[in-house]
Amino acid sequence: MSVITSPLSEDARRVTGDALQGALTDLIGLSLLTKQAHWNVIGRHFRSLHLHFDEIVAIAREHADSVAERAITIGVNPDGRPATVAHNPKLPQLEAGYLDDGKVVTAMVEIVESIVGRMRERILVTEEPDPVTQDLLIEVTRDLEKQHWMLQAEQ
Repeated sequence: MSVITSPLSEDARRVTGDALQGALTDLIGLSLLTKQAHWNVIGRHFRSLHLHFDEIVAIAREHADSVAERAITIGVNPDGRPATVAHNPKLPQLEAGYLDDGKVVTAMVEIVESIVGRMRERILVTEEPDPVTQDLLIEVTRDLEKQHWMLQAEQ
């Protein structure tokens, strides 16, 4: 069986792979949580939030694919299985059922903010071992921070 080799040292690959795996589970989790919000939001701002949440889902899914492909590029197997994503204890959760527009915006601000914080940590830890991955994580964080701002403006 062929194995993907990496231009990185074993230590650099481990650090970078951990950062990419964390980013992947956060992004998949964000796409699922945001789709949940998209389906269940109610209130005066339903339509604009319904559409905005789809934008966030698309961003999260696109970046999840880029992150997973970067991982395999450096010889790290990405793990986006449901059980792996479900066991992400750092990702805040939404309530079940209908979600009042004001409350769901507050919850989504918290969710995106928590992910942005972890992405910024990943940017720092990948600076030395893999600037290419760091650049990717900067791009992801830039897009998430924009969504964080837009959600805050809804409050």
